[in-house]
Amino acid sequence: MGKKLGFSDLDEYLFGEGTHYEIYRLLGAHPTTKGKKKGVYFAVWAPHAASVAVVGEFNEWDEKKHPMKRRKNMGIFELFIPDVKEGSLYKYCITTKEGGLLYKADPYANWSEKRPGNASRVADISRFTWGDSVWMNKRQSFDADKDPMSVYEVHPGSWMKHPFTEENKEGFYNYRQFAHALADYVKKMGYTHVELMGIAEHPFDGSWGYQVTGYYAPTSRYGTPGDFKYLVNYLHKNKIGVILDWVPAHFPKDAHGLADFDGTPVYEYADPRKGEHPDWGTKVFDYGKNEVKNFLIANAVFWMEEYHIDGLRVDAVASMLYLDYGREDGQWVPNKYGENKNLEAIEFFRHLNSVVLGKYKGTVMIAEESTAWPMVTGRPEDGGLGFSLKWNMGWMHDFLEYMKLDPYFRKFNHYKMTFSLTYAYSERYVLVLSHDEVVHLKCSMINKMPGEAREKFENLKAGYTYMFGHPGKKLLFMGQDFGQLQEWSEERELDWYLLAEESHQKLQDYVKELLLLYKKYPALYANDHNPQGFEWINADDADKSIFSFIRKSPTGRNNLLFVCNFTPVERTDYRVGVPKRKQYKLILNSADPRFGGSYGKAREVYKAVKKNWDNREFSFGYELPPLSVSVFLY
Repeated sequence: MGKKLGFSDLDEYLFGEGTHYEIYRLLGAHPTTKGKKKGVYFAVWAPHAASVAVVGEFNEWDEKKHPMKRRKNMGIFELFIPDVKEGSLYKYCITTKEGGLLYKADPYANWSEKRPGNASRVADISRFTWGDSVWMNKRQSFDADKDPMSVYEVHPGSWMKHPFTEENKEGFYNYRQFAHALADYVKKMGYTHVELMGIAEHPFDGSWGYQVTGYYAPTSRYGTPGDFKYLVNYLHKNKIGVILDWVPAHFPKDAHGLADFDGTPVYEYADPRKGEHPDWGTKVFDYGKNEVKNFLIANAVFWMEEYHIDGLRVDAVASMLYLDYGREDGQWVPNKYGENKNLEAIEFFRHLNSVVLGKYKGTVMIAEESTAWPMVTGRPEDGGLGFSLKWNMGWMHDFLEYMKLDPYFRKFNHYKMTFSLTYAYSERYVLVLSHDEVVHLKCSMINKMPGEAREKFENLKAGYTYMFGHPGKKLLFMGQDFGQLQEWSEERELDWYLLAEESHQKLQDYVKELLLLYKKYPALYANDHNPQGFEWINADDADKSIFSFIRKSPTGRNNLLFVCNFTPVERTDYRVGVPKRKQYKLILNSADPRFGGSYGKAREVYKAVKKNWDNREFSFGYELPPLSVSVFLY
């Protein structure tokens, strides 16, 4: 049981200013003692409510039994109820000014009833004993600019399932089972981080967790808050970072949720032209309201503080930045300068990122931002938004459009693979092939590739190698590393049975090799945000659809030369220009028989000679297999 709880005038003042970053320790339901009596302290912010009562299993859901006391300043209602046990279901019964009754889940609840139920549950999240101090201490020195970061994006409910039983009709792994299976897989493959989808409580599985009703509660689909702490703790003990998807852009209209919380717009903008997303049928947070900003910023702090989370990937940033996002003329309100920028959201991001990254060294804040908004990863003091990293949606779009093409047509679209280098250093980027690219009839990654089955695998290996050679951190969605054939669905597990087939197993072996190579050579990550870390050898060989480039390490040693052939034509006498008269050691060939290819003698050494090629003084000749990438060390 925790310490005695209750609001002070200072707590209210800080909440009103939007700077009470631990407000979650007061608002919500907290087991505590009053005098010698054990019970639960409840507190809720409902500024326009006529009255509020706590209803739950402990009082037969009777709104007359436990009316809350309203504090005088800003609409906070509080009450201590003795003898309420952990796990008890409860809601707030809010009487509106018009006399209506609303039964609302607790916005700050730490645990929820499993859907389809939607009540909140009392939880004591203070009792867990962490064992990840080695990870947490080391994390302090993590630098997203200079350290490797390869992210495995995972949806826990559909990664792997148990056989269906009467007790577990959905086949879900609970958080503890998931911890062990996931850690084994991620360690075997060599990813540095996992990004977990759909952790904050949400009512509808088909939203994948992007329509949140319980921002402070890990979903009860897979267990308790303590079970989720076990998952993070176990991953940390296995040297795996944990990133959560986080959704401050919008929330659903479910009756038990945040929408019109006390009968009026509390969390959302009151004007529907700002407060509603026409495309999504959701409500938009009011970033001009201090208490709402506090709710969100404290929530980010909460996941870092209480669950040791290493980063947040912030969803739908563009929808927050642009007042006209997804809206027609007449459906939006310009800002005071007559522009479409949401000035309040801009200020919110600067505040959010300054607090989180200032307070938790070595964590990351990642923006999913799909436009060319400037300085998303720029410092707030310089006019930026303050994110650590930004998803590179432009690279992803061009890359996939190129890879989908019949190789004959690639020469007419050569620029799709080179254009991203013109802006690669304008932000700090993550290259992503996320869940969004393998749903809604977009095809799985392997089935985006042209050609017969064998060519699909060769194309995909070559494409992944190009991705790992390109500046930027890396993210792959689950299933992509072994050639999942079906599109992803949250309703079924991945097609793990495919690993019994040689082609899928060897693709997985190849991605594992890429991940190990990536972590082994600083040339592939330490200069991601420095133009001196990348150099084209030949970006203009459109006719042959061949690209060659160098990734340079900060020390000048162990640099890597990539030669990428995106047509099914073998070049038996391919010559590549090189910067130095040195030996070039072939360390990876995507056409190697080890990985399902039919070419290649592993680890050959090539000596550069004084022969002008690619505008270089030195060069060497090489047998370049079709649809392949070769990586040389020098």
